[in-house]
Amino acid sequence: MDHELEVQSYSTHSPVKSDKSLEDVLDNLNLSSTITPQMINLGLSQELVDEVWQQQAVFRLLQLIELPLLEKLLDGKEASRPPLHSMDSDPDLLYTSSYLDREVLKAFSEAQDDEWLSGAVDCLEFLPDDLVVDVSRGLAGCADDLLRCKSLLYEVLVQHYRNTQQPPLLSNHVFDIHSGISELLVNGKQEQALEALQLSLKLQDSRSREELRRLLRFMAVAAESQEVKLHKEIENRMAVKRSFSSAIVYSKRLSKGKVALMVLFMMDKHCDLFKIPVSLHKMVSDRIINIVKGKDPEVTTGPSHCTRVSAKAYSENAQKTTKEELWSLLRTIHENPKLSSKEKRRLLGQFYKGHPELFVQYFGNRLSRHVLLQ
Repeated sequence: MDHELEVQSYSTHSPVKSDKSLEDVLDNLNLSSTITPQMINLGLSQELVDEVWQQQAVFRLLQLIELPLLEKLLDGKEASRPPLHSMDSDPDLLYTSSYLDREVLKAFSEAQDDEWLSGAVDCLEFLPDDLVVDVSRGLAGCADDLLRCKSLLYEVLVQHYRNTQQPPLLSNHVFDIHSGISELLVNGKQEQALEALQLSLKLQDSRSREELRRLLRFMAVAAESQEVKLHKEIENRMAVKRSFSSAIVYSKRLSKGKVALMVLFMMDKHCDLFKIPVSLHKMVSDRIINIVKGKDPEVTTGPSHCTRVSAKAYSENAQKTTKEELWSLLRTIHENPKLSSKEKRRLLGQFYKGHPELFVQYFGNRLSRHVLLQ
């Protein structure tokens, strides 16, 4: 009888006991990006859970579209958007006159029971105080004329989003997501485009994601032909696209036609856009199970110990060693002070093309902050 070869090797993983109770817990995990009591019981930190979500989302994006690497990866600075103007985000607003104006606007929209008005007022929470004060005082003079009220709100929103100096709400700082998604749309692959957008939004910060959700919801309502006429010469759908496109998507690599295609698609799919794809749930679930069972080579769960392993396990360990060497090479490229930014980008680009998953794991936290990522 043939016996499987065994070799002595070192492992950095403590053995994890797999039993029925563990399987039950894993099966019932609420796989969200927020840590749950079950995850704490399994020894999973919030940081690790967030990292798993982020990495798996990028891996899935890599399967859907080609993501050319952008130059801003090496730029440590990142643009940020101002905070949300609400009492929940800043209790001090309770004592300001602008907070009172915001509350008056909310009360006004609730009294009208109008989806258009409520959508517009929801967007105002992201506007600066001076604009909110102006619109509040303006509405006081036309409260009995609903069409004038809507026109005033629309003009203020357009004024803000056309002149904003903030980065676009759909960020694109590290990978060229826009080009890949627009190509899917041009080729009629709407399901893949929707999933790619869902993944990219999952990787963004919660603030810009919420602002985009509210703006798209308002655009979808305002675009209806039976709503208040927004432009003398063009239909409402084209008017809202023209007014807000630059605040949602901006890329020098995209033509105006492709930008318009993306924005209109996002507006039409706004109800599904912020859902988490089933594929991502599955990938995150599988990764967490592997971590808990000690099968994830990227996670060290305990001190090293000497044990006898099979030839198959030895081969797997060799692959792990190769991965560690590649990781070391990537760190050397990234942290080498003697390399110019241009040369560093070139080498990182080559590494990314050959080993995208390792690249994503190494730059995980930076990717989530920039893009893809919040």
